[in-house]
Amino acid sequence: MAVTIKDVAKKANVSTATVSRVISNNPRISEQTKQKVRKIMEEMGYHPNFQARNLVVNKTQTLGVVMANSTTLLLQNPFFPEVLRGISANAHDNKYGLYLTTGTTETEIYEEVVAMTQGRRVDGIILLYSRKNDPIMNYLIDQEFPFTLVGRPEHHHSDISFVDNDNVENARNVSRHLIDFGHERIAYFGYDNEFIVSHDRLKGYKEALAKAEIPYRNEYIVKQKTLQGNEKELLKQLIHLDEPPTALITHDDLIAYELIRYLSDFELKVPNDISIIGFNNHKISEHLDPPLSTVDISIYDLGFEATRLLINRIHQPNRSAEQIIVPSTLIKRGSCRNL
Repeated sequence: MAVTIKDVAKKANVSTATVSRVISNNPRISEQTKQKVRKIMEEMGYHPNFQARNLVVNKTQTLGVVMANSTTLLLQNPFFPEVLRGISANAHDNKYGLYLTTGTTETEIYEEVVAMTQGRRVDGIILLYSRKNDPIMNYLIDQEFPFTLVGRPEHHHSDISFVDNDNVENARNVSRHLIDFGHERIAYFGYDNEFIVSHDRLKGYKEALAKAEIPYRNEYIVKQKTLQGNEKELLKQLIHLDEPPTALITHDDLIAYELIRYLSDFELKVPNDISIIGFNNHKISEHLDPPLSTVDISIYDLGFEATRLLINRIHQPNRSAEQIIVPSTLIKRGSCRNL
């Protein structure tokens, strides 16, 4: 015979209402009681009927996760599986499932978000990006639908829950690292400024140059929407300038991998001929030859904390928005050298 909620309550010596609140992770229940009841549920093999419960309380126990572009393409970037690992860990701990957008265009993704919210398919949404004039974020604000952001919003900072790094400071640190090595001709190879993270990193780069009294040179800046397959040609233009850069800062390690391969095609060695540094500290970065200098931005923590803030908002709709800055660490390896 199937174990019931009454059986669990009897063995735990609590009311069925308390067991129900433990199942829903109600903040009114102490952690000690939650652990006790959950242990008994596991021992007895009790599995809550979430579908029936959700019909009663009008909850889905599902979180929506929204990508900026095609999910298929983005998951090729190691950032996204890692941030999803953090999201999944927290969601699992709190008995939530995940609903990932599957659209391949911005219009399809927007329509999918509208369907998620209007159809009450999810209880809240995590946006894995922040960009200027984003129609999805504006829609969620207008609908007063619970959401959190991985990244800093362009506006409404105090009204939106978000998790981010200090990307301006990170870029300053990376630039200062190269400047301390004697580099002045430093190129920045990144994404278009529609994404707030790109705007902030370019800002930090400019500030570091200004503080060191190094002129900002527009020809050293490469910005594009995404990896588009023309990186080799863009790199060729940089290294064939009259005064080519002696160092490259890339928006993420993935771009650095591409550029290192192309530099080899141009018979340029890292770091002997040119230094290079990235962001994100993907697992493979330490195994390159030479190992890639990079910034560890705590990707897992970005996802985990964004999920925590969203679940807080779902359980307490009137809770004030929260903002978390996750620490970053400059990882100095062998891809940069003194001039």
